[in-house]
Amino acid sequence: MSRKKLSRREFVAATALSSAALITAPYIRGAHAAGKLAIGFWDHWVPGANKTSTALVNEWAEKEKVEVQIDYITSQGNKTLLTMAAEAQARSGHDILAQATWQAHAYAELLEPVNDIMEPIIKQNGAVNDTVNYLGQAKGKWLGVPACIGSQIKGPCSRIDLMKKHANIDVQAMYPAGSPPKADNWTLDTFLKAAEACHKAGHPFGIGLGETSDSVDAAGAIFNSFGAELVDAKGNLTVKTDAVRQALEYYKKLIAFLPPDAAAWDDASNNKWLVSGRGALIMNPPSAWAVAKRDAPQVAEQCWTHGFAAGPKGRFAPYLPFFWLTWSFSKNKAAAKSLLTHLSQPSSIEKLVAASGGYDLPAYEKLTTLKTWAEEGPPKGTLYHYPNPYNHQKLSIAASPAPPKVAQQIYTQATLTKMALRYSQGEKMESTLAWAEGECEGFMRS
Repeated sequence: MSRKKLSRREFVAATALSSAALITAPYIRGAHAAGKLAIGFWDHWVPGANKTSTALVNEWAEKEKVEVQIDYITSQGNKTLLTMAAEAQARSGHDILAQATWQAHAYAELLEPVNDIMEPIIKQNGAVNDTVNYLGQAKGKWLGVPACIGSQIKGPCSRIDLMKKHANIDVQAMYPAGSPPKADNWTLDTFLKAAEACHKAGHPFGIGLGETSDSVDAAGAIFNSFGAELVDAKGNLTVKTDAVRQALEYYKKLIAFLPPDAAAWDDASNNKWLVSGRGALIMNPPSAWAVAKRDAPQVAEQCWTHGFAAGPKGRFAPYLPFFWLTWSFSKNKAAAKSLLTHLSQPSSIEKLVAASGGYDLPAYEKLTTLKTWAEEGPPKGTLYHYPNPYNHQKLSIAASPAPPKVAQQIYTQATLTKMALRYSQGEKMESTLAWAEGECEGFMRS
């Protein structure tokens, strides 16, 4: 996630939409008037997006008479993770910190439970998806509030023209803007045949096999589609199963049709692959498409974001949520919870989605059909199916459903892509499985 020329941080944000009337937060000013609140937000890579979150905070602060300090912390160089670790050790720092995926569980013992605000937020906005439940709760306690900012699905972004010409697949007809998907035949077998056809035509699918999140997330979707788990929800080793073997066999076939240097790809590589015009499909949020709008408009106007292919166990999409976390040692918990309630109102979320050009995703089922996704283009409607408005696929994260502290290690160490590479390069199946089992045993002991 570097700030290279074609990275996600460079894509152009949309103009913020007008919001509906703000629903009153369940706190009164007297509970925290004239207090102070320190906030550490993720530094958005969308130009101008930080201005919208700042405006929403200032709107709340003026009403509640709270003095606020906002720091925008880059994820470049793991600065967000380092900030979290330093504050945990010092037992001092921001009252609110934005963190992605695994960090809520990693610091669960030091976080303020937020059940008191999550229950009314969910009642208002609708249920959250399973991955948010998995990552955001422990022992019946909500560890953080799902953050719209930064949350993303890394589903397929296909070239309309190349998929139609070389694979005989009309992605717009399969995922029509404004209508439910017509994707019953969009299976992993179809996906593999399309990858082969586009490879032969000189436009391979741009799916990485490296150790960074884009590669791992794509692997997670494929493994989950086969029901392939390395560690199950109860913490049992499940590496040597038929489902894992099937996932590896599939990956071996797919890898033959991917770019030859895919094992060395980082999170900027698939973006570049699409924008260059060489790729027929990548697995990514809309950032690569948005960079193409600026740098290669002839590519952008042929892009369509849609759902992933279905496997034997269902249709899964790689999903990475962010959370807003509050320390148990925060000096102003009441104000923190009041602000997080304000940021979780539909009117606030609508502004945040618009400011990110449709990149940011709310976790709630009632907020998947905002105008931004229907109106963004070219081509108009290209992002309509990005937020999964028809619940067509299950949002998942690689290495789930293992206990999160074990899954975090499987994810961070890129165990899934390493397995796929080892087997595709000629290692015997049982040797690959034995290696992965040994890795997971180590993660479970740590």
